[in-house]
Amino acid sequence: MSLVHQMPIEIGFKHCDPAGIVFYPRYAEMLNDTVEHWINHGLKIGFNNLYTNRNVAIPTVNLQVDFRMPSKPGEVITSNLSVKHMGRSSMKLQVNFCGPDGTVRVEALLTVVFASFDAIRAVEIPEDLRALIQPYMASES
Repeated sequence: MSLVHQMPIEIGFKHCDPAGIVFYPRYAEMLNDTVEHWINHGLKIGFNNLYTNRNVAIPTVNLQVDFRMPSKPGEVITSNLSVKHMGRSSMKLQVNFCGPDGTVRVEALLTVVFASFDAIRAVEIPEDLRALIQPYMASES
């Protein structure tokens, strides 16, 4: 059974549009927050450490999002992150934002690439990071 990284998100006024629901671009920010939180608290390697000490960036190069149900101010939703695929230099991450009842509100699949800051090109995922990521690999069904 694979690990799923969870992060609660309290929906605030800042997230919403005049209709009183989360404005869809805010989910892109929440996705980035979820990945950063996973690296900091799930993998325990420090997001800032990647940039400052390891010269590694992990930009998102592809993003697919399905909006299933709206979220409103005052609700606490949970982002659930798992790794769908890990290649030589990239990963596909599945992130579902679920409401308090567990219903999926937003489903996202993002591809991130490990890249060198200096060379601005893809680099192989370091073995020590690969070992930390492995427990989050979703089971193939």
